[in-house]
Amino acid sequence: MAGLCAAAAGCGSTSRPNASGPAPSVAAPVEVSIPIPAAAPPAHRVAPAQLTAAVDTLARGFDGKFGIAIRAVDEGWTIASPGARARMPQQSVSKLWVAMTLMDLRDQGKARLDDPVVVRPEDLTLFHQPIAMLVKGAGYQTTVGELLTRALTHSDNTANDRLLTYVGGPMAVRGMIERKQLGDIRFGPGERLLQSKTAGLTWSQSLSTGNSFELARSRLAPEVRAAALDAYVNDPPDGAAPLAIADAIARLARGELFTETSTRILLDTMGASVTGRARLRAALPAGWKIAHKTGTGQDLGTRNAGFNDVGLLTAPDGRRYAIAVMIGDSRRPIRERQQLIQAVAAAVADYAGNRTA
Repeated sequence: MAGLCAAAAGCGSTSRPNASGPAPSVAAPVEVSIPIPAAAPPAHRVAPAQLTAAVDTLARGFDGKFGIAIRAVDEGWTIASPGARARMPQQSVSKLWVAMTLMDLRDQGKARLDDPVVVRPEDLTLFHQPIAMLVKGAGYQTTVGELLTRALTHSDNTANDRLLTYVGGPMAVRGMIERKQLGDIRFGPGERLLQSKTAGLTWSQSLSTGNSFELARSRLAPEVRAAALDAYVNDPPDGAAPLAIADAIARLARGELFTETSTRILLDTMGASVTGRARLRAALPAGWKIAHKTGTGQDLGTRNAGFNDVGLLTAPDGRRYAIAVMIGDSRRPIRERQQLIQAVAAAVADYAGNRTA
């Protein structure tokens, strides 16, 4: 009996047996009579036919390089136009990834929204930067939270680039995108280098004041500008697939990316955006909510490289839809570009309004 107990003890030991000792006996396998059920097949959610047809019609009727993606956050289906998997210029949509990197650092205890930050004259960028009016002398004293608000609600380029420096630069943002497995989303070098190269210019800090950038750009030969714009559109360093963006927003809404508090902060800030009044927001009926981020690229004559709106639409009954409509290269007038974005939002709202529970 003692020998049997010793053998059992030897079988349960995790230490390596002495090489000179006898080999432990091996117990006969035990048969289990309880059947193991087969794994359930993954749920397959079929996108609503009417909405799919509406998106197909919109896609056929628009001239240009673009993509439309819709993910039903709560219902599980996806609709994607033929261009939804192609990389489109993001422009200011990319401010979302800087904000997400900040939320990731906040969740790790490495960043606080009330951390003080100074915006100095050498931090100024170009195009839309309302914060520049506040940067005097030694700089403007602010906080990380204010930079986040300015970047997402007013699409302030300087606020965003200063926030980008705070979170660790482009490599930190790219690292967050990779860790969170956000898919086919690139992050560029920041506003200064991205916009100057797209225009065919070499960045100089002197371009950040007044209309210096626009004047320098206007002096370039048309063929130089066209070649630079072609290079940007064909391989945008800030390119992203609309489907990947819609998926990232859906995951954000489900709380899969950040803590509950960080998720709420980010969505609430996106919900306070004042940009793009003639895009997704313009088509939403009363009772709908939107948390979104727009992006607008440079023009060259009638051509535009980057006209976007991406976000989370919430119906009055609480159902949510992540949408990305991105026009990467088109000569269509701005009103027609706005109408395409509006039409997608209107189609989703019509589907949700007519859907039976």
